[in-house]
Amino acid sequence: MKVLRLLLIVAVLANVGTVQAQDVQPEEVKQVMKKVADWQIAHFRDTFSGRKNPHHPLDWTNGAFYVGLTKWAGMADDDRYYNWLKNIGTEYEWELFKRIYHADDHIVGQMYIDLYRKYNDENMIKPTIDQFDFIMYHPAQTKFEWKSPFHQSRWNWCDALFMSPPVWAKIYNITGEQKYLDFMMTEFKASTDFLFDKNESLYYRDERYMSKVDNGTKVFWSRGNGWVFAGLVNVMNELNPESKEYKYFLKIYKAMAERLLQLQTPQGHWAMSLLGQEFYPTPETSGSSFYIYGFAWGINNGILDKSTYGPAVEKGWNAMVGYVTDEGMLGYVQPIGAAPGNASPDKTEVYGAGAFLSAGAEVFKLYGGKVE
Repeated sequence: MKVLRLLLIVAVLANVGTVQAQDVQPEEVKQVMKKVADWQIAHFRDTFSGRKNPHHPLDWTNGAFYVGLTKWAGMADDDRYYNWLKNIGTEYEWELFKRIYHADDHIVGQMYIDLYRKYNDENMIKPTIDQFDFIMYHPAQTKFEWKSPFHQSRWNWCDALFMSPPVWAKIYNITGEQKYLDFMMTEFKASTDFLFDKNESLYYRDERYMSKVDNGTKVFWSRGNGWVFAGLVNVMNELNPESKEYKYFLKIYKAMAERLLQLQTPQGHWAMSLLGQEFYPTPETSGSSFYIYGFAWGINNGILDKSTYGPAVEKGWNAMVGYVTDEGMLGYVQPIGAAPGNASPDKTEVYGAGAFLSAGAEVFKLYGGKVE
């Protein structure tokens, strides 16, 4: 049985290698992005990862989808994607989700602010700014240790660095008020000081994994570091490249990029345990899509060398496209978790589609696509 399973894995990976040999064409990038976006919208309230109930529309899972879908909406040839997103905001009166301090419940603010930039309707952002003002003037004092009371009131798990900091950066950008950036910088630095492994240039998911080993390797979760890597990009997009704040994030970004380049598998994806390719051969598309997004963005912005990082983007993107079904479902998305686990071709999640759309937006530009 083990031999048969191994042969199946080898066959899948061999097929992926064939897909990667194809050149990337911008119109084909756009076509597959549309297919994934349309499929995910059509199945928005369905479950494909063993869950009994769908996610709430303001849940972080959907929020991550909105981040990618907003990028696709800016590329698409009609406004129905913007209208779909706007309907969600209208239905929930532009409120964030339930928990005041929890980063996961802030992520929909990224979509609200992007829509405000298009429609210039202050109702879209007022609840988010009001809530962030409350947080800023009543900051959480909790510790970063995992078992501390109310510990997730601060960014003590690496996923949080994708969810909340870009919202703070966007508010700073649209208001011009330094206080929002200062608050975000203080909290981001505290989180990084706690979670970042300087020797590996990677983030632990949270305190529980700092002392763990998996088959003799440190545990650095792929999607967790994907959240961080994409979050760095989304924050830097809001900052002046000459500012000291931008340079702080850029230093982390470059260190992570160099390390992640070393860790890409020959098949183009990244293993669910970044240092444990041998033990996690199954593809995983959510973390991998975020790395492709980050690499392509770095090349597009003159930060990463194209001759060094371009092949990784091409190999990675073609691998991701190979996991999209004819109908448009992105497979091999690891279900919700906090550590390396399992993924399969029939498992997907909305945040995986969001990561894929973010990656596609930058890959499209990298290969000559023009956004009107």
